[in-house]
Amino acid sequence: MQTIKFDYRYTALTKRTISVSGSNFSSLEWTSIAWATGLTIAIPILSFISFHLNSQFQTLITAVSTSIGVFFCLPAGFFKTTKIFIPYIAFIVLATTVASSSHTHHLALMVSSFKKSKTQKVSSFYSLLATSFGCLGSAIISAFIYHMLREADDRNLYTLWIVSIFSGLIWGVGILHVVTAINRTSVSSVSLMNRTMFYPCHIFKHPKAIAALFGVFLSSFTTMCIFTGAVLFIVGNLCIRPLHLLYFWLTYFLIPLISLPLLHPLQQLLNANSAKMKIIGLLLSMLSSGFGFYFWNSHWKWGHILIFGGIQSIGSGVLHAFGRVLVLEYAPTGKEGVFCVWYGWIRAAGLCLGFTVASVVPGQIKTSFGVAFVAALVGIVVLLFGNVDHNNSESGSNGNDNLGLDSKESVSV
Repeated sequence: MQTIKFDYRYTALTKRTISVSGSNFSSLEWTSIAWATGLTIAIPILSFISFHLNSQFQTLITAVSTSIGVFFCLPAGFFKTTKIFIPYIAFIVLATTVASSSHTHHLALMVSSFKKSKTQKVSSFYSLLATSFGCLGSAIISAFIYHMLREADDRNLYTLWIVSIFSGLIWGVGILHVVTAINRTSVSSVSLMNRTMFYPCHIFKHPKAIAALFGVFLSSFTTMCIFTGAVLFIVGNLCIRPLHLLYFWLTYFLIPLISLPLLHPLQQLLNANSAKMKIIGLLLSMLSSGFGFYFWNSHWKWGHILIFGGIQSIGSGVLHAFGRVLVLEYAPTGKEGVFCVWYGWIRAAGLCLGFTVASVVPGQIKTSFGVAFVAALVGIVVLLFGNVDHNNSESGSNGNDNLGLDSKESVSV
């Protein structure tokens, strides 16, 4: 009976039942449109805050963006209509993107008091820990979503409201980050005339940073395309038991909780920089997507699904953890905010596009995994031949212009 209900949920997600101006969209495609809307709204806002992230307003930006996200977690399910979903999703995406940029900037400030030779080690450690704990939160939410999907149809909005409120409460804990944040800001030599909407264009003076951002975009696209395509394939084609779907989610989100902190000593042993760790993550994604592409028409057993989820979860965690570290390694002193907003938006855009590609072809795992495999391969080529390396002359020529900010370049607010 539960399997039949899950089949109905799958059909409701993938069937194009939403008609707008003569065009039909599925619920997944409608979500992609709302996601893209949120990213579009975020562009002028991120352009404006890119300068102010380097000032005393950094903690305020974090608090406001988190509060907006928490606030928009409350209406879903309260109003008995689905029309609210477009602004609901759009503002959630907006708040997430801004908050992600602010938290990334805070990572740069956290390592500013360390010596230049230790910044990469410390930033990698912090980023791995943050990613692993984020996976714990995702596992908790996935358990709530599983129970929401098991409820009767007439309780859909009610259960969605419960899950959204709980998500908002967890997100609201992030405001405590503002209280515990380092009361420090980096000095910027930019004149008042440059505090314009074109301030983010400063990143184009750093071509290697652009290559790193392109690698972040491809890795985000790859991981989301694989995850979304795999979930739709498992539910729609393999028709597994609902409880097994929960086990898959828990496997995907809980394995990084253990594996990512253990990767840090291995990284130090291999003396691997963030670019090399990104390549390792892309190789793991190529392995999982290639496995799914080659055996798409085979009978997947439960063990195959768990192995697939375990490999891809580690690859996804590595790509996320070292993506922001790689981008920040090119951030000059006083302009970290520019690099952070670019990272936040580019990563969100990659996730959105990956979700869209997998949603357009639901259940066709060969297509989504094939595209993800090619994207991961291109990402490796970019990282290898784009001279993306933390020991670069571009930032080295500016003294302490990389992630390790000189303590003399920072002042207390």
